[in-house]
Amino acid sequence: MTSNDPPFTPVPERVAVVTGGSRGIGRTVALELARNGLAVVVNYTRDAASAEETVETITAAGGRAIPVPADVADEHAVAALFDRAEQEFGGVDVVVNSAGRLALSSIADLDLAVLDDVHRTNIRGTFVVARQAARRLRAGGSFLGVSTSVVGAQFPGYGAYAASKAAVESITLILARELRGRDITVNTIAPGPTATDMFLDGKTPEEIDRLAKTPPLERLGTPEDIARVAAFLTGPAGHWVNGQILRVNGGMV
Repeated sequence: MTSNDPPFTPVPERVAVVTGGSRGIGRTVALELARNGLAVVVNYTRDAASAEETVETITAAGGRAIPVPADVADEHAVAALFDRAEQEFGGVDVVVNSAGRLALSSIADLDLAVLDDVHRTNIRGTFVVARQAARRLRAGGSFLGVSTSVVGAQFPGYGAYAASKAAVESITLILARELRGRDITVNTIAPGPTATDMFLDGKTPEEIDRLAKTPPLERLGTPEDIARVAAFLTGPAGHWVNGQILRVNGGMV
């Protein structure tokens, strides 16, 4: 730098709320955002120990993070979650709604109580979190929903889950348009088969191998694959992408 060069302008700290941030994709997204310099509110529902571990990993590396419990379908708890983010860090710039519930069943055998639970978390939870994000995100901010590539792939047994995530996709462009003039982006990522505990649970090695060979890249995705895309879409480099569904799946449908 010479004496004629303008001084660097300090970049204000950005703040992220990551729901479902204690495990799986949500945890890895929280770590990636922290690595990119964001303060992170790690939301969880029941697994306090995993949320604390995520926060400790971030703070040990010099980042800032706090764990905050909230059921994403409970509007009062989610409002309190955003209150805590504002009280602790001064505002909210990024919201990644990673909290979700998976249930596998044929439609003929589907337990309707399970259907209600899945839709409560995946549909109502998305609306509750998106509502707070729409009210509180600062200019330059981003909301990122999480869907699934099964919405396009249409695998048997995923009817309840795919239907709930199709709802997430359907509101993406609507919310982006409703936030016109606020300099806030709204996008949704739709991961393919990804090696998380939720995905691997209950599947045989043969089933996992078959699903791993579905994409042309012939492997399962990793949480890191998904987190890097989430960081791009919610960061300055991805701010011209808006109202889009991005299938992060190695080349599946």
